[in-house]
Amino acid sequence: MSPIHPNRPTAPPAAPAPWTPAPWVPPSETEQLLHEAALRGDPRAQLAALAGAELYIPAPRAEADAKPDTITWRAHHDPAGFVCRPVLTRGMLPAWHPDWVFHGVSLRWAAEFGWSDPRVFLGVNVGTPGQLLLPTSPTDLALWQRAYAENDRLRENRLLALRHGALHGPLAYGLACGAHLAIGNAVPWNEVGTVYREYTTERDQLRDSWGITGHAEWREQLDALLDARNSPPEPDFVLRTRDQLASALGELPSADLWRETAAGHAQDLGAAADVVKGIENLVRRIMRYEARFRADGLLPPDGRVRTTVAYDYGRAVNLARWGLSARYCTPADAEAAIVHAGALSKSAHLSWEEFSAGYALGRVLRFDEEEYGPFYEQNVLAHRLLAESEGSPWRHIPWR
Repeated sequence: MSPIHPNRPTAPPAAPAPWTPAPWVPPSETEQLLHEAALRGDPRAQLAALAGAELYIPAPRAEADAKPDTITWRAHHDPAGFVCRPVLTRGMLPAWHPDWVFHGVSLRWAAEFGWSDPRVFLGVNVGTPGQLLLPTSPTDLALWQRAYAENDRLRENRLLALRHGALHGPLAYGLACGAHLAIGNAVPWNEVGTVYREYTTERDQLRDSWGITGHAEWREQLDALLDARNSPPEPDFVLRTRDQLASALGELPSADLWRETAAGHAQDLGAAADVVKGIENLVRRIMRYEARFRADGLLPPDGRVRTTVAYDYGRAVNLARWGLSARYCTPADAEAAIVHAGALSKSAHLSWEEFSAGYALGRVLRFDEEEYGPFYEQNVLAHRLLAESEGSPWRHIPWR
């Protein structure tokens, strides 16, 4: 490189390029479909995307608590000069707030609302880069109804994520430990936000399934899950017995030795005869489930389950999210519980696949009764989605 001549003027620095904002990135699949349809000028595709999504209407929490079965849909008078009734798609929901919640509705519900003024639009994601205004004439409402009838709405068993959600670090790790239920409920696996299910549904589910109606009960159930006290203790009792035998023998014990040793330990601990018999039957059930797991890819050909605590830890992640959605805890409470559940999971398992198999065994032993029905099938599908999908957290979050 030649030196700069001391008496030769140098060229002035180039003027900086004018600043341009980064292009908007749709946060989830629904917003992506809407955005692409808008770029193409394809209103039918826009309706199809809305027909397959849950839409959200904001409400003051006090109002929703007082009248949980009533949705007040207020008109929005926009500074730009239009009037609409606004809804939000999931990826465009605002940050969690203790005093604001959301009702979940469908495009069909919106079509049947009873529009009296065709000058009022349906406003989708108003005030955002993904804003969409839909006319509400009778002809338009009929098109909404048709779109809803023609488009399948997959409400469960989908691996979803938010692009602005947690993707790396301890929070994402913990959320990934709750991915099985997120897939089953077709909600983003990596979200700690304002909604899991819509507000009134969330509170009803927690009350009916968990006996939770407030923070104290939520905390009690969460602690039981984090302590692995929610699930029956017998599965881990017999699994520990097998591991102890394998360690002593240097190889896996025979089925008879495992069954007899586990039953003998239970008897030595003072278990009643029917409990001892149940331990023997449990060993047989676990062996049959593990054989099916190997056939269906949940375990490798020589694999076995060492513990079922993953089932409690995975549900703890989701109970934290449910409590946040129901306004029974704060984001800090939920995130701390999720990170803790992730750390517990890491200490108890060696890989995502092992965690998943332990979760699956804990769930089917509790609910499936060897029917290999929905509880079993959901585990297999979730495991395959997590193992094979490009967007799976297993692909970009290392276990260790």
